[in-house]
Amino acid sequence: MSSRPRLVIFDVDGTLVDSQAHIMAATTRAFEGEGLATPARAAVLGCVGLSLPVLMARIAPEADAGLQARLIAGYRQGYGDLRAEGAEDLSPLYPGARDALDALAGRDDVLLAVATGKSRRGMAHLIAQHGLEGMFQSIQTADDHPSKPSPEMLRACLVETGVDARDATILGDTAFDMEMGRNAGVHALGVTWGYHDKNRLFQGGASEVIDDFTGVIPALERRWRLQ
Repeated sequence: MSSRPRLVIFDVDGTLVDSQAHIMAATTRAFEGEGLATPARAAVLGCVGLSLPVLMARIAPEADAGLQARLIAGYRQGYGDLRAEGAEDLSPLYPGARDALDALAGRDDVLLAVATGKSRRGMAHLIAQHGLEGMFQSIQTADDHPSKPSPEMLRACLVETGVDARDATILGDTAFDMEMGRNAGVHALGVTWGYHDKNRLFQGGASEVIDDFTGVIPALERRWRLQ
């Protein structure tokens, strides 16, 4: 393998953390607060990874701009309230995630980063919740960039770490992540334990799709050996 540093960029919801219960509970609070029925679970979870305004526009396309804004505010309020109510267990790390992060962080030739549709505040809470302080050399959130599949979050990771796109991999569970990688010229590795199935991941541009966190490091090493 080359001595050049490698960058592994993680999506968060559906990749590192199983936040579907938290997302659905916050969505329910937002819609019930406006006297509306909560959209179908599959519709909501199928849009996870997009920034919140884009997600809301997809799951409530008939809402006018004012209602959209209230739903977004209600979602944010609900998400924060659930956290304050002690619902931290609504967003656990996936099995094997911590082991993979620790193994990669312990290597001198690997840097870690995050590209997420979460807000800065939400990401900060998650890092504190799971004791991930200092784990990531670059953290890019929806507060600072256009929604996926724009490549801007990945480009910011590359600039901040000084790693070339050819030496970077985005690990994600949605076609939005795979398309983002393709748009940035970054290798895309899909995972099936999140919100999009294998076919959607390959259609989005995944070069490989894995089914368990134990497969992450072997898949990365296969990629690196080819370079």
